[in-house]
Amino acid sequence: MAAKSKQELGVEGQRHLEETINAAFQILSSMNDELCNPALWSTLSPGHPSAALGGAGDAPVDSSSHPSEAGGGSGGGVLDEARLRYKSAVCALRSCIAAIPSATQEAGALDSRADAVEIERLEERASSLRKELENKNKLLKLLIDQLRDLITDIAMWQSPCSV
Repeated sequence: MAAKSKQELGVEGQRHLEETINAAFQILSSMNDELCNPALWSTLSPGHPSAALGGAGDAPVDSSSHPSEAGGGSGGGVLDEARLRYKSAVCALRSCIAAIPSATQEAGALDSRADAVEIERLEERASSLRKELENKNKLLKLLIDQLRDLITDIAMWQSPCSV
C-alpha cells in the first residue's frame, strides 16, 4: 500500500471493516442455520463440532425461515465460505491499519520538507527586507542631514545681519 494518503487508507479500511462485519454476520448466520436445522446435523462429519449435539434439540424448525436454508444445501459450505471471506477481510483490514503509521510518517516527512522549503524562502525574504531596510535607513539619514543643513541655512538668512 505504497504512497496512499491517510484519507485513502481510511476509506479503504472502512471498506475492509464492512466486509469483515458482513463475513462475521454470515458466519453467525450459518452457525445458527446449522444449529437450528436438525436435517443438517446428520450430514455433518463426525469431527465437526456441531455433530456432537446429535439429535439433542429436536424442536421443529421451518426450513424456509432463513435464506441459506431455503437453498436446500448443507450449511457447512456456506459457513466455510464465510470463514474464508472473514479471514481475507481481516487480513486486508490489518494490512490497511499497518500502512497508516507509514503514511503518517511519509506525510510528516513531506510536511517537514515543505516546512524546510518554506522556512528557507522566508529566511531569504527576511534577508532581502533587512538589506532594503538598511538602504532606506542610509537614505533617511542622508535626508535628515540635508534637512538639518537646510534649516541651518534658513536660520542664518533670517537672522539679522550684524555689521
